[in-house]
Amino acid sequence: MAQAALGSTTRPRLAYFGTWVDPIALQILGAFDDLDLVRLDYDSPPSTNWAEMARAHGYQVRPRSELREPWFGSAELLARCPHMLALSSTGAGYDYIDVDACTAAGVIVCDQGGTNREAVAEHALGLMLALSKRIHQGDRALRRGGSVDRFALQGNDLRGKTVGIVGLGSIGSRLAALCGTLFDMRVLAYDPYLTEAQIRDRSALASDWENLLRRADFVSVHCPLTRETTNMFGAAEFAAMRPTAFFVTTARGGIHDEIALAEALREGRLAGAGVDVFLHEPPAADHPLLHLDTVIATPHTAGLTQEALREMAAEAARQWLTVFSGRAPPRLVNPEAWPAYTRHFEQLLGFTPAPLR
Repeated sequence: MAQAALGSTTRPRLAYFGTWVDPIALQILGAFDDLDLVRLDYDSPPSTNWAEMARAHGYQVRPRSELREPWFGSAELLARCPHMLALSSTGAGYDYIDVDACTAAGVIVCDQGGTNREAVAEHALGLMLALSKRIHQGDRALRRGGSVDRFALQGNDLRGKTVGIVGLGSIGSRLAALCGTLFDMRVLAYDPYLTEAQIRDRSALASDWENLLRRADFVSVHCPLTRETTNMFGAAEFAAMRPTAFFVTTARGGIHDEIALAEALREGRLAGAGVDVFLHEPPAADHPLLHLDTVIATPHTAGLTQEALREMAAEAARQWLTVFSGRAPPRLVNPEAWPAYTRHFEQLLGFTPAPLR
């Protein structure tokens, strides 16, 4: 495609390590011959990778589990990449990108929020079902061999129960709709960034923090990891929940205190937990949560369906084309960086991006 397609007098360069989560991204990006795609390899000499990164205008950052030092979206990386205009996360989370440092440097940050909403919401619901029906405990009992007391494994129905959703964004609101529609559950939501009317429009009832913890049969976490949400769930929060309640998280490790959760479960102060995310991934084999029969653990796979990965990759690619064409990306994390970014963009690529609307 002609150079005018992206509107630049300089060919923009987009760097990435390894592979995208789905090849659809390269199919989309590869159709634009005025865009330089720079594939880097962790095993290459650091000097080679740094030389390429120093010339890059964009950096597609791999998921945290596959990301290696020093290639996080850090202030140190930005200092060595004077041409950098934008960083993009692979999925909805972007806690491995220093957004404040990017804003200070006039670099915008994008995520892929919403692209894996169905996958993660279904996974959270699956954990709720498995915990309530004690499917995991029945499976383990059979595998141990011998006779099984079926009546000791009786569970509960989801119908009519109360779910408390923490963070009613794209994923949380989808879970709210599923729980309310499929199981006639009472859906409470805590999200201080939404009004009561907005929460109601997203299939939930607004709740304060204490009320949600006290009333929910299931607490499901769907907020990003930030300074505000780090250790949002600790010993006090687990103590405030019902002893018959289940804790489910498909958000990010670090939002909940893993040791406090293990202690609450071990002491019978919670009925069980479904955990897809850990502070350090993968968790060590001797992690206390992995040795409790009341826990279902998955290795950060909630968003890893074929459909979600394809959507994430396609939307990331399209968003890069939007960025390099001088338009505002649809999932811009730090709009406050736009004025400095605009000046930087014009200096590097030779034309002025459109203003934010």
